[in-house]
Amino acid sequence: MAMLRFHALKETLNRKPVEIKENGRRSEIFGDNVFNEHAMLQHLTKDAYKSVMNAIEFGAKIDRKIADHISTGMKEWAISKGATHYTHWFQPLTGATAEKHDAFFETIGSGRAMEKFDGGQLVQQEPDASSFPNGGIRNTFEARGYTAWDPTSPAFVYGTTLCIPTIFVAYTGEALDNKAPLLRALQSVDQAATAVCKYFDKNVTKVNASLGWEQEYFLIDSALAAARPDIILTGRTLLGHSSAKGQQLDDHYFGSIPNRVMSFMRDLENECMLLGIPVKTRHNEVAPNQFELAPIFEEANLAVDHNSLLMDVMEKVSQRHQFKVLFHEKPFAGINGSGKHNNWSLATNTGVNLLSPGKTPMKNLQFLTFFVNTIKAVHDNEELIRAAIASASNDHRLGANEAPPAIISVFIGSQLSAVLDELENVTKGKLSPQEKTDLKLNIVGKIPEILLDNTDRNRTSPFAFTGNKFELRAVGSWSNCAGPMTVLNTIIAKQLKDFKVEVDALIAKKDLKKDEAVFNILREYIKASKKIRFEGNGYGEAWEKEAAERGLSNNKTTPEALKAQISKKTISLYEEMNVMSKIEVEARHEIELEEYILRIQIEGRVLGDIARNHVIPTAIRYQNTLIENVSGLKEIFGKDFKKLATEQIDLIERISEHIAGINSKVNAMTEERKKANKLEGQQSAEVYCNKVKPYFDEIRYHCDKLELLVDDNIWPLVKYRELLFTR
Repeated sequence: MAMLRFHALKETLNRKPVEIKENGRRSEIFGDNVFNEHAMLQHLTKDAYKSVMNAIEFGAKIDRKIADHISTGMKEWAISKGATHYTHWFQPLTGATAEKHDAFFETIGSGRAMEKFDGGQLVQQEPDASSFPNGGIRNTFEARGYTAWDPTSPAFVYGTTLCIPTIFVAYTGEALDNKAPLLRALQSVDQAATAVCKYFDKNVTKVNASLGWEQEYFLIDSALAAARPDIILTGRTLLGHSSAKGQQLDDHYFGSIPNRVMSFMRDLENECMLLGIPVKTRHNEVAPNQFELAPIFEEANLAVDHNSLLMDVMEKVSQRHQFKVLFHEKPFAGINGSGKHNNWSLATNTGVNLLSPGKTPMKNLQFLTFFVNTIKAVHDNEELIRAAIASASNDHRLGANEAPPAIISVFIGSQLSAVLDELENVTKGKLSPQEKTDLKLNIVGKIPEILLDNTDRNRTSPFAFTGNKFELRAVGSWSNCAGPMTVLNTIIAKQLKDFKVEVDALIAKKDLKKDEAVFNILREYIKASKKIRFEGNGYGEAWEKEAAERGLSNNKTTPEALKAQISKKTISLYEEMNVMSKIEVEARHEIELEEYILRIQIEGRVLGDIARNHVIPTAIRYQNTLIENVSGLKEIFGKDFKKLATEQIDLIERISEHIAGINSKVNAMTEERKKANKLEGQQSAEVYCNKVKPYFDEIRYHCDKLELLVDDNIWPLVKYRELLFTR
C-alpha cells in the first residue's frame, strides 16, 4: 500500500496540463448542443414550434400528432449533431441523474434499416427502473415506472446521445423523482404570486421562481484519490492527520488558479457553453484545492436541471484531466467544507424582480410584500427547511468552518431591520394622512437608498437577503437543488395564498384601501416572524441558548431533522398546495432515512477495514523495526541499553496503546452496527447516528496518532498535505 502511495505521488508530480482548444467565442457556441428556440425554428413546423412554446409558457398540453412532428425535427437535429441514441434523462430519488440509451436504429425488413424516433418515444417511455428507491410506492411485481417528457426544459445532445429531460412516475401516478414535485411547487408559487402581484400591476400574468446556484467542490489528483479507499468508497477521508499548513494563511482564497485546474475549468466551461449552462464565475475557494463556479440566474426548473447535468459533466471532464472531483460537503476534517448556495427570487413576466425595490413607493410596497412574506414563510416552516438540507454528509459541514449552523435563521441587515421595526409601529386600521406621507417618503420610499449600502457580510446565516434575492446557504454541495427549491417555493406559495385571503378580508370587512390593508397585514407578519431574524454570529453556545429561548429548533442531526417531513403540518401543506400526496411525502421520508442509514453503515465498514487492514499492520511493522533496534542496543550495550533506548521503548508502548484502542473501538462499533441492522426506519437511523457514528472519531483519533508516530516511508495512506497541496 505504501508503494501505491509513493507511486501515486510520483505519477501526480509528472502531470502536465491538458491542452484545451477553444471552439470559438462563448457567445457564438452557447447552447449549440441544445434543442432551444433557435434550433426549433429551424427544424420544426410552425404549428409544432407554437405548440412547444405554449407548453413552456402556459403549460398547455401537446397533441399526439404534433408530438410526431416535434420528434421528427428533434431527431434530425440530434443526428446532425452526431447523436446515434436517445434517452429519457431523469432525476430519481438517489439525488443523481439516470438514463437508459436506445438507438434511433430500427430494422424494416429485407435487410434494410432506418433511423426512427416518433412522438410516442418522445413523450413517454417505460424504463422500469425497479431498483431505484421508491419508499414502498411500488411492489416488485408491479414495478413499472414511466418517464414523461418535460418540454419546459430543452433537450440536449451530450456525446452521441439525445437527452430528453423527463419526470419519473409510478404506474399508479405517484412521483418517483425530484423533478415532478418541483414542477408542481413552481406552478403553485406562480399562481399565488401572480394573484398578489395584481394588487400592484394588473398586467402581470405569470411569476417565475429564479435560481442561481453556486457549486463548491474539491479537485484531487486521480492517482492520489485511488490510493485512498475511503475517498473512492465514501467521497471523503475517514481518517488522516491535519496538515501542518491548512487554510490558516488564506492564501488559496481567490488566489491564482493552478495551471492544471485552469485547464480543467476551461474544458468544463467549454462543455457547459455547448450545453447551454450559463456558467460565468470561477475562483479558488478558502480551503486548499477547493474551487467554485457559479452561473447566471435561470428559471428554477432549468437551473436545477443544469446543476444536475453540470455535476455529471464535471465527473467526466475531471477524468480527462486525471482529477477526482469531490462533491462531499466535508471531504477533509479541519478545513472548510463545500456548500451549494441557492440564490432564489421571483420575477414577473413584465420583467420585474419582486425582491428588488423600485423607483416608486408602490413598487417598494410590492417589494416589502414579497420580502416580509418570505420571512414569514421561513419562520413558520424553519424545521421543514432544515429537513430539506439534511443528509449524512451535510451533517459534517453545518456549524463548522464558516458554514451555517443547523439552526435556521434569516439575516436581512441592520438597515432593513430598522425599516421593519418602523413598520411594526404602523397604526392598526386606517392610516392618517400624516402616517401615509411618512410611510411613503421616509420609510418605503427610501428602501432603494438603504439597499445601496446593505452588503451582506454574515457568512454564518443559513438564509440571508443579499440585495435583490434570498440566499439559502445551508444546502450541501452534494445535494440536488430540487429538494430545497421544492420546499422553499411551496412554503412561499402557501404564505402568499394566505396573505391574499387576509388582505381581501380586510378590504371587504374593514372598508380599508388596498395599501392600508397590505400595511396592516405586513405589520402583523413582521411581529409574528421577528424571532427568526438574527444578525449575529451563528456559531457557539450563546446563539444556541438564545435560539432555544426564541423557540427556534436546533435539529443537529439528519434523523432529528427529517421528522419534520412527515408531520401533520407538512403533509397538510403539500396536499393543500397540490405538490405531493401523503404517500409521496412518506415515501421520500423513508428513502432519505434509508440513505442516511446506508451511508453511515458503509462508512463504518470502510473505516473498520482501513484501520485493521492498513493502519494496524503498518503500525506493527514499524513497531517490529523498533523492537529490533532495542534488541540490538541491548546486545551491544548490555544492561545500560535502557538509557539509549528510552524513546524507542516509549514509542513501542504508545503504538501498542493505539493498536489496542483501534481494535477495541472497531469491535464496539461493529456490535452497535449489528444492533442497528436489526431495527428499521427512524430507530435504526437514530442508533446509527447516536451509537455507531460516535466511534468514527474515536477510531480516527488512534489512527491519526499512529500516522504521526509511524515512519513516513511505510505509511500506506496518502496524507492530507499530499492530497491538499500536490498541484
